[in-house]
Amino acid sequence: MPTIKIKQVKSRIGAPIDQKRTLDALGLRKINRVVEHEETPSILGMINKVRHLVVVVK
Repeated sequence: MPTIKIKQVKSRIGAPIDQKRTLDALGLRKINRVVEHEETPSILGMINKVRHLVVVVK
């Protein structure tokens, strides 16, 4: 499976608790941190849920 890099670019402050949990599940705990995951439908769904807080890095 191809991998995808995800970077948190906005703060989690003020986000609903479910979005904070999604960021934790992705492994994003601070701004400008980059994590790498396999490109699975579940990971893509989590990215879609917090798309206003993260960016996909090539």
